[in-house]
Amino acid sequence: MGKKTQHWLLLLLCLSGLFHYSGALVFWTARVEIKYVNSTNDPVDKTCECGVFGSDSILEPASGIVTLPKGDPKGCGSDPVYNPSNSSVPWIALVKRGNCTFSEKINAAKRQGASGVVVYNVDNNGNTHMSHPEGEGIVAIMIGNSQGMEVVNLVKNGTVVEMFIDIGSPHGPWMDTYWLYFLSIAFFIVTAASIAYFVFISANRLYNLNRHRRSEKKLKSEAKKAVGRLQVRKLKSGDEETNSESNMCAVCLESYKTGEMVTVLTCDHIFHKSCIEPWLLERRTCPMCKCDILKALGVEEETKESLSAESPPEVTVITVTGGDPLYEVPLTDPMSPDPERLQHHYDNRAFEGDSEAGRR
Repeated sequence: MGKKTQHWLLLLLCLSGLFHYSGALVFWTARVEIKYVNSTNDPVDKTCECGVFGSDSILEPASGIVTLPKGDPKGCGSDPVYNPSNSSVPWIALVKRGNCTFSEKINAAKRQGASGVVVYNVDNNGNTHMSHPEGEGIVAIMIGNSQGMEVVNLVKNGTVVEMFIDIGSPHGPWMDTYWLYFLSIAFFIVTAASIAYFVFISANRLYNLNRHRRSEKKLKSEAKKAVGRLQVRKLKSGDEETNSESNMCAVCLESYKTGEMVTVLTCDHIFHKSCIEPWLLERRTCPMCKCDILKALGVEEETKESLSAESPPEVTVITVTGGDPLYEVPLTDPMSPDPERLQHHYDNRAFEGDSEAGRR
């Protein structure tokens, strides 16, 4: 992640007001650079990304001359704690962890005009994430004990050490490499599943649409055959249909006239031939009584045949409380020449007598 990207991310967090709430999950490292002249008058310049910004610190660069607290290295005494050699020059307080809170150390240096506060850890400990909710408005970082003691020894020996603090890299659970791999894989799986679902739904809809079209095409073909088998006649003078104006075609609502061609359906309803044929090709039923011409002419639909072949016969079961079913009688038996007779057949004679008495 580049420096510009980090700054934009920081700006986004600050503007959204989420920075303080995300402090427990996200922290920023700090690049620490020290410059001084050693005993042989050689300039020394050391840089490391060995600091960690406090959770309530300002995220911006800071620089100045390193200054130690007077007396107690932990900087927990009463003011004035520091005695900078030149108050007009920016200075950075270097203080050891312990004895008081981070906020107290930071506020003591802030009141005396420090441009930043560097807290180094206790003996044999590295840097860590520090929280200082009451010590805001100043750059505050923590470094390890070894880095801090190195600078402390230089300052105590009279060396002027200049320190530069810059923003490092953000760190958090979602910025870990394995976490990024997990998110990438999860995103890929979700995307692939969404695409697969979309393809499946689209393919299923196309299949059902094509199936419906084929079914409609087949039914229309069967309807054409059925229409060809219907009775067609030409009305003559004196026919019942032409004698009264109340006799009219239910499709066009026009009275019948001599010489017109009419079609007689299987239910004996009559319509104009030019009116009823388009109707039957689309609906296949009588406009008046809804009689299905395919059934009436013995042309059965494939789907209805398959359903009738697979569905089991309906049965009626009478059960006496506390007992088992006494009989099972099919409502319809296609093999029986008399379904009515089977419908009133009982295996239990007592029920058969009651049934006979009820019919009387």
